[in-house]
Amino acid sequence: MQAVKTAVAENLRGTGNALVETTKRFSLKDVGTLEGKVAVVTGGSEGIGYGCTYTLLTHNVKDLFVLSKSQDVVEGALEAIRDELGDSAAQKVHWLQCDLSDWKATRDAARKIARMTDRLDILINNAARGIMTRQFAPTNGIDLHMASNHMGHVVLTSSLLPLLKSTADLGHTVRIVNVASNAHQSAPSDVRFDSVSELNRDYGPLPQYGRTKLANILYSRYLARHLAPRHPNILVNATHPGFVETRQSSEHIMEPYPLGGYAMKVGMAPFKKDQFDGAVSTMFAATRTAQSGEYICPPAVPEEGSALANNEELGERLMKLTKEVVEEKAGGTLDLY
Repeated sequence: MQAVKTAVAENLRGTGNALVETTKRFSLKDVGTLEGKVAVVTGGSEGIGYGCTYTLLTHNVKDLFVLSKSQDVVEGALEAIRDELGDSAAQKVHWLQCDLSDWKATRDAARKIARMTDRLDILINNAARGIMTRQFAPTNGIDLHMASNHMGHVVLTSSLLPLLKSTADLGHTVRIVNVASNAHQSAPSDVRFDSVSELNRDYGPLPQYGRTKLANILYSRYLARHLAPRHPNILVNATHPGFVETRQSSEHIMEPYPLGGYAMKVGMAPFKKDQFDGAVSTMFAATRTAQSGEYICPPAVPEEGSALANNEELGERLMKLTKEVVEEKAGGTLDLY
């Protein structure tokens, strides 16, 4: 019975803390002060990312870097922040236009951040292409889901590692969060991550998306194995936000599934979490957890994930291929940890 309650709490609106064990409860009020801390959120101007952005600001983060493709969306988010939190909060937000599927531009964004701050306490890799048909990234020819959702975040994280490490070496706790999903269970069962041709295979919209969410978890656990032992103050975790009202679940889903997408938009609307409830597990991982290598579901429930998500060999192959592809397509050296 508790397993059923936990599943409901993790995914649906209006549940959360009431259905889970006391030790696994968490709300955005529990974030605590973030005074003096600096954070980066990809896709932080809408959806779950905005829920994180707003929460970080309301808990007095010192500086917040938001990476987003769309200036219009960012301007709308900043206007909302000014209206609700005032000019002082909006002035803490530094927007960088960045398409994560363009790895050279992503490196440039990381360099700009490093020039603007001497510390980085929180990195939330949230931006993602949703459940949509296969396309290819214009700058490198890799499947757009993988190029954005996984490889782009690896490039960003790797490029920010010197700053993350120096912050941790001063005794501060640094937290990296990769926003994954229970959709990782829809990844192709025969996934191996051993070639570019496999990366570019068309598995269909849901498996294509699910494969990237699997990659998010594998990457988190890869860093927990390789980075955390050398830098114990750096904690790396993946999260599942639940079933959330975002453009992914109300607009983008209709690109591959016009009828089914409409049913999800309208029929499931009463059950979807809002952007703040959707940010709970990620904010727990970004501000409070003392663990590394976990897959955290709402509100603060560590789950095992699928068998593939626990396959260390698969994770090692994924990151070997990621390094090879990025270095070939974007040049330079990709230092993973």
